[in-house]
Amino acid sequence: MLENVFDTLVEPDENLEMQPALAESWELSDDQLTWTFALRDGVTFHDGSEFTADDVVYSFNRIIDEELANAWKFGTVESVTAVDDATVEIRVTQPSPNLLSSLGGFKGMAIVEQENVESGEISTHPVGTGPFAFEDYASGDSISLTANEDYWDGAPEVAGVEFRFISESSTAISALRGGDIHWTDVIDPQQLGSLEGDDALVVGQTPSSDYWYLALNQNREPWNDVRVRQAIAYAIDRESIIQAVSYGTAQANQLAIPEASFWHTSYDGYGTDSDRAAQLLEEAGVSGLELDMLATSDYPETVTAAQIIADNLAPLGITVNIRQPDFGTWLDEQSSGNFDMLMMGWLGNIDPDDFYYSQHHSEGGSNAQGYSNPEVDQLLDDARVETDPEARKELYAQAATIIADEASYIYLYNPAVLQVWSADLEGYEARGDRAIRFRDVSLAG
Repeated sequence: MLENVFDTLVEPDENLEMQPALAESWELSDDQLTWTFALRDGVTFHDGSEFTADDVVYSFNRIIDEELANAWKFGTVESVTAVDDATVEIRVTQPSPNLLSSLGGFKGMAIVEQENVESGEISTHPVGTGPFAFEDYASGDSISLTANEDYWDGAPEVAGVEFRFISESSTAISALRGGDIHWTDVIDPQQLGSLEGDDALVVGQTPSSDYWYLALNQNREPWNDVRVRQAIAYAIDRESIIQAVSYGTAQANQLAIPEASFWHTSYDGYGTDSDRAAQLLEEAGVSGLELDMLATSDYPETVTAAQIIADNLAPLGITVNIRQPDFGTWLDEQSSGNFDMLMMGWLGNIDPDDFYYSQHHSEGGSNAQGYSNPEVDQLLDDARVETDPEARKELYAQAATIIADEASYIYLYNPAVLQVWSADLEGYEARGDRAIRFRDVSLAG
C-alpha cells in the first residue's frame, strides 16, 4: 500500500535506475559532496496542504534522528537543509554514488507530513502525496484507497484500489477467476502451469533483486577454516533446493545480484561435487562434524532447504541439527552468534552497496558470520566513493568474487516475483524490486 499513498524524492524505474519523482531534477557539485534537488512545483498532500522543501528535511531528519530502520542509508549524510521552498540541499562527508538509490527505496524513505506524524494519525490515517489517498481500513479485512485527482503525474485512471487480506493461494485464485479481485501475489508456484493456460489471466514472473543464502559462523571452529566452508558450498544441491522451495521458479545464483542487473558478476565456482567436498574436509583434518543449523518456522523455505542440506551433508559425515524458532528468536540467536549455520534472505536491494557492504565488510552492521578480509574491506570502501559506474562495477566484481571464493555467504538463489492479474487490468507489470504500482493501470471495458 505504501508506495501508492506516498512518494519518494526519486524512484527506481523497471531497470532500477533512479528517475525524478518529487524532485524533478538534481545537481551534484564538482567535489561530489553537495547534492541539490529541485522540487516539483504545485504538489500537495492529500489533505490539501502544500508540499515544500521543509517536508523533505523533516522526513529525512526524522529517519536520522530517531534512528529508524533505514537510518544506515544516511551514513554519509552530514546535513539536509531547505535552501528555499523548492530546493533541498544534502551534504555528504564523502562521495556517495549510492545516495540516489538510498533516497529512492520505497520501503521507509517516503516523504511524510509532519503534522500527520506528530499527531500519531500516520498509523491510522496516513497522509501522503502519492497517486492514491487513504480512505478506510477494516481491521483484518481490507484497506481502501481513492484516486488522487490532483496527483502531480496525472490522476490515476482507476477510481481507487482496495487491498484485501487473502492468505490462501487457492482462495485468491478463485476470487481472481470469479472477477472478485483483479490482482494477487498470493500464489502457490505449483499452480503456475494451470494459470499460464488461462487466457483470462496474465502471469507475471521475473527474477527478483532479493537473494537467499547460507552463512557459517566463522567465530566457531571448524567453520573459521575456509576449506570447511567451501566443502559445504560444494556439497549442497542448489537445484534440489530451488525445486523444493519454489517449484523451479527461483533462479540459481552463486552471487547475490541477479543476471538482469547492470551490477551482475558471472560466477560459477561451486557446482555440486561431493568428491571435492570430501577432499576439502580431509585437507582441513576434520570429520564426524555436528552442525547446528538455524532456520525459522516463519519462513518455511528455510526449513525445507535445511532438510535437503542435511541430506546433502550426511554422506560427508556431517550431522545437521535443525532448529526452527520464530523469527524474533531467530534474530536474537543470529545477533548473539548462537549458531553454526543459518539460512535467510536479503530483500529490497537496489545499489550494489546494499548487497555487500553491511554483510561482508569487517565493520558491517549485518556481518553476523564474522567475516573479515582487509582486501574486501578496501574494495568495498573504494566502491562506496567511486563515481565512475564501470570502475565501480569492477570493484564490486572483485569483492564479490573473493566473498564467494571464501564462502562468507554461500549463495543459493534469487527468488522469482510471482503475480497474477486479470487480462482486463491493463498497464500493470511485475517488477524485480517487488514494487506494486497501480497509478498507471486501467480496467478494460
